[in-house]
Amino acid sequence: MSKNFLNGLDLLSFSAVNPAAEVWLATIANVRIHGKRTSDPWTGSKDEQALLQPLNPMPYDIGRIQSQRASKQFRVALDTNHYSVPAELASQRVTLKAYPDRVCITTRTSSLRAMSAATIGVRISRTPIIRRRCSPNGATRGSSALLVQFLSLSRDAQAYLEGIEQRRVNPRHHLRKIVALSEIYGVDAVDRAIQDGMAFAAYSCEYVANILEMRARETPEPGALHLTRRQDLLDIEIAAPDLSPYERHGDGG
Repeated sequence: MSKNFLNGLDLLSFSAVNPAAEVWLATIANVRIHGKRTSDPWTGSKDEQALLQPLNPMPYDIGRIQSQRASKQFRVALDTNHYSVPAELASQRVTLKAYPDRVCITTRTSSLRAMSAATIGVRISRTPIIRRRCSPNGATRGSSALLVQFLSLSRDAQAYLEGIEQRRVNPRHHLRKIVALSEIYGVDAVDRAIQDGMAFAAYSCEYVANILEMRARETPEPGALHLTRRQDLLDIEIAAPDLSPYERHGDGG
């Protein structure tokens, strides 16, 4: 091309090279028969074309596979995101397959979850508690019962729990304290304290305890003053004050 197109070509500016090349390809290079290129996109014979097979309708699987063990809080991590799995798979091994537009989480027997691109980059909320296998010593049963008690305290308990798990080392300690506070101050008071904690991003049993204690100390606001209309109470006779001590004191001065 350099010998045929540029040889002897006189252009006024470099910007005219591309338009001139397009004209040369359309009128000279692509219309002549040579080597293996012609203006026809099919370069083989008709006999060869008849033997071609259709393309595979299934695209090549480009998913990035990663195997890991789910946490005790039945979550799995991929890059900087955390995804939830059914509760019975806590501490079990699962397989993650990441695509540009979705993430699939599977076990050996079934697919658990497929997240679209809209959910990638955000933290997915915890799935509802499912029946879990209990250990012989009853530790798992006790943890599940505590979690159920806590989640029943407030409509915001789920979100407050996630905040505690992200910020506190021992979430179970805070849950146990808050459940105990509900037995002292009542569920409604704890529900209101949890809502305040959500508003101020304060996630701890200490914050809930302080709010409950402060509100327990609040004295009721005084009510409106009601005046009586009974005539017998309004007709009150007051004796005239005795001013004689003041008069004697004045005379002595």
